Amino acid sequence: MRSLWMVAIAMCCGVAQAQWEMQASGTKASLRGIDALGDGVVWASGTEGTVLRTVDGGEHWQRCTVPGGAEALDFRGVQAFDATTALVMASGTGELSRLYKTTDGCATWTQVFANPDKDGFFDEMQFLDRSTGVLLGDPVQGHFVLFKTTDGGAHWLRQKGDGLAADPKRQGAFAASNESLMLHRSGKTVSAAFVTGGTAGAMLYRCRETKPGKLACSNTALRLGTPAESAGAFAAAQHAGGAVVVGGDYKEPEGTDAALFFDGVRWNPALREPHGYRSAVAYDAVQQVWITVGPNGTDLSLDEGRTWKALRPGPQDGSEEDTGWNALSLPFVVGSKGKIGVLRSTAVTEAKQQSAAEENGPGAQ
Repeated sequence: MRSLWMVAIAMCCGVAQAQWEMQASGTKASLRGIDALGDGVVWASGTEGTVLRTVDGGEHWQRCTVPGGAEALDFRGVQAFDATTALVMASGTGELSRLYKTTDGCATWTQVFANPDKDGFFDEMQFLDRSTGVLLGDPVQGHFVLFKTTDGGAHWLRQKGDGLAADPKRQGAFAASNESLMLHRSGKTVSAAFVTGGTAGAMLYRCRETKPGKLACSNTALRLGTPAESAGAFAAAQHAGGAVVVGGDYKEPEGTDAALFFDGVRWNPALREPHGYRSAVAYDAVQQVWITVGPNGTDLSLDEGRTWKALRPGPQDGSEEDTGWNALSLPFVVGSKGKIGVLRSTAVTEAKQQSAAEENGPGAQ
């Protein structure tokens, strides 16, 4: 009966294929920034001042001009507005944290901002629209740092307020995927939420703008992993139906205890965890599925983050393509050694069919 059952799954779902279709990036840089705008326009960024751009859905990737003086910088985040306009964020101590902007399809760049704090470190950059964006940095003088722009990144104003206190020796955000910061607008009020980690444990900070340059913030401890310098919450995402936080310990990529879901009242550990540390998470509203990635593969959730299932085939099936991932902007994923993938169009459908088949298999009630 068991062998017949496995045959039935194979007939249902077809021959296993790689779930991420690999694309030729033309670089071996470690990629951590990705922003897919749709209509074939995608930007990516990474080490050694690398910025990539495609306008045909990844059939051809262009290696952009390196901003002057940025040859050794690590571009951990990219925010694109269209096929010709984008901002990239370099992460590093002090002035190594910088922002550059292009308006001519990355032929030329202008440095628009540099970290004013010699001990600072930029972690995340997110925009609500072409004008309004927020930049998150590690604690300086005992407080997390937030800057806001209302003119597309040309000028940045430091945000001040209560509730951002943090010990820089025990707490910080992770610049792993440019996904630890979430923004929301209600009327004219902009709110920000971000997740952190470190030896103080994982935390969620929520900040509401009370007037220009002023914030009211609070924080909540998250039950995510064992506190360590390399552990905590790495990425967060939300949609109208829920929210998910992922992370773990990047020094223990096979470890679990890597995901939380929000039930409308509180944050809860996933009932079935992703199969390793995860640095990025995103929600696909069309297919109504959460997808999370990390160095050892990909997992998806069909029930708002309560349970996670490995997207197969993956490393557990001998597939080496589904490894080394850092960041998501669906349907694209980027990772180490210049890896770029696009989610195969039928991958989620097949995963749903397999889950349904397994639930209705031998022993199902």
